[in-house]
Amino acid sequence: MRRIVNALGNLSMARRICAVFALCVVAAISLPGQTFETLYRFSGADGKGPQGTLVQGTDGNFYGTTADGGATSLGTLFKITPAGALTTVHSFCVQGFYPCPDGAYPVGGVVQAANGDFYGATQSGGLVDTNFGTVFQITPSGMLTTLFMFDGGDGILPSAPLVQAANGDLYGTTIGSGANGKGGTVFRVAPAGTLTTLYNFCSQSGCADGEQPFAGLVQGADSEFYGTTYQGGANNSGTVFRMTPAGRLTTLYSFCSQSGCTDGASPYAGLVEDTAGNFYGTTYQGGTNNSGTVFKITPDGRLTTLYSFCSQSGCADGAYPYAGLVYASDDNFYGATYQGGSNNEGTLFRIKPDRALSTLYSFCSHHGCLDGELPYGGLLQGTDGNFYGTASGGGLGCGEPGGCGTVFRLSVGLRPFVKTQPHAGKVGADITILGTDLTGTTSVTFNGTPAAFSVTSASEITTVVPVGAATGLIQVATPSGTLWSGGPFLVVP
Repeated sequence: MRRIVNALGNLSMARRICAVFALCVVAAISLPGQTFETLYRFSGADGKGPQGTLVQGTDGNFYGTTADGGATSLGTLFKITPAGALTTVHSFCVQGFYPCPDGAYPVGGVVQAANGDFYGATQSGGLVDTNFGTVFQITPSGMLTTLFMFDGGDGILPSAPLVQAANGDLYGTTIGSGANGKGGTVFRVAPAGTLTTLYNFCSQSGCADGEQPFAGLVQGADSEFYGTTYQGGANNSGTVFRMTPAGRLTTLYSFCSQSGCTDGASPYAGLVEDTAGNFYGTTYQGGTNNSGTVFKITPDGRLTTLYSFCSQSGCADGAYPYAGLVYASDDNFYGATYQGGSNNEGTLFRIKPDRALSTLYSFCSHHGCLDGELPYGGLLQGTDGNFYGTASGGGLGCGEPGGCGTVFRLSVGLRPFVKTQPHAGKVGADITILGTDLTGTTSVTFNGTPAAFSVTSASEITTVVPVGAATGLIQVATPSGTLWSGGPFLVVP
């Protein structure tokens, strides 16, 4: 689990992670029409304990981080093909002795920016006298540049992935310290490395504005940012907030506002937006059974609890979701729980907007948890329609109990689609479209408006937001059929 300093001891937890390699693919049918495959098992030398959500690169491969392991046992950035061939792109702390000027313990994963490079944060490393974490830029070939080292006054322990906004800057959070000595921060960093602290949590009495934002941000269709805090709020059980690009924060909801915290408590993950402009997320605790919830919240703060976990005997439906949701191309939401399921080692689930939840897979369904256990990060839907993710433990072979973690794929029969990097932009902005079998594409439209484009590879199209484009779906006509974007592209002023 996430490495957290003693100052946040109430959140620190024992880590059940280790390692194994071997590409052996293990397949298991969980429900009719659904196939689970273990693509890779970490061995320790190639990484250990993956916790963040994967990201699909413009080359069609998937990129992620491990919290530990690698050449220095302080974490890695890796690339893995859809077939399961893994390459270690970077082992952290190779640029010098601890506390590591290039960072250590990259728990949150990375984002690929419009310039093709990846950006992320490490929870530790950086300045010799503080060791409070870094923000880094790394090329697909592995050349890393440390952009910023935290010193405490600007926050400590960045633990979430960054998000690139429509203005080209990257936004992120830290879970501790800041101007108020605790609470954490929201920051903006330019691709060149200049960092600005936009908000310091615990700026209100009793931290009514929230405390410890473990999750990253999402930029909504209204161009504002939305996120969660793990603690703080009116009931010290976490919040949902909205923030302008300039840093003006509004607390939309304080969890545990209902008797027994049936509305949820302690949201660890961030939010995802649907096509109607509503947001969805999970809480780690609370709900009818105090095992976490799935919720929906409107931009003005009206919250609806969609599901309380552990509602089935033995928590067969899952319990304690650290991960957030992904809004898939079938207009349903998919996610993971850290525990629960048939073997109490976590689940993968689908929940429909009408609240109907289906458990798609229970981890540790193979002897020795060969398929993985304890999924910490969220799911990513690849442009092939399948879901990809990691389990923080399981996958025997690294010589320690619990395993070093796995990379897996879940197929539920969804069709290929396209996605954009970034997800928003102004008219005239350069946009990359990711997909599969894009060679021979004949047209690209933004919500019906034709755009000039160039097919760079079978998995990548470069284009420009055309004059007259409006927020909506992107359509790509290929020789094998028409592909639609999995969600709307946001055209901003």
